[in-house]
Amino acid sequence: QVQLVESGGGLVQAGGSLRLSCAASGRTGTGMGWFRQAPGKEREFVATINLSGGITSYADSVKGRFTISRDNAKNTVYLQMNSLRPEDTAVYYCAATPRTYSSVARQYDYWGQGTQVTVSS
Repeated sequence: QVQLVESGGGLVQAGGSLRLSCAASGRTGTGMGWFRQAPGKEREFVATINLSGGITSYADSVKGRFTISRDNAKNTVYLQMNSLRPEDTAVYYCAATPRTYSSVARQYDYWGQGTQVTVSS
């Protein structure tokens, strides 16, 4: 059984930074991703990374501000978030897919419980 546990969320002022971590146990597959869901909105793609870390992809809304990375020795995926904006406020979810990488939520088999990120203006 695969378990994903996110951490690192919190309250930060606009322009600040946070780093989210996702610790994985079990065989997660290859691609990993971060998604987010704001109140009253659908879950949306944020970033994805392949097994080696050599391929990454980002939503346009976070490109240039967020960086996804992974440490396979630690079975951990990270999301470094810089220049945070109030519109980045959401619950952030880590997920694992058997695909190389993906921006499509339904292609992910395993999900964490989420971590809240709140950006104040």
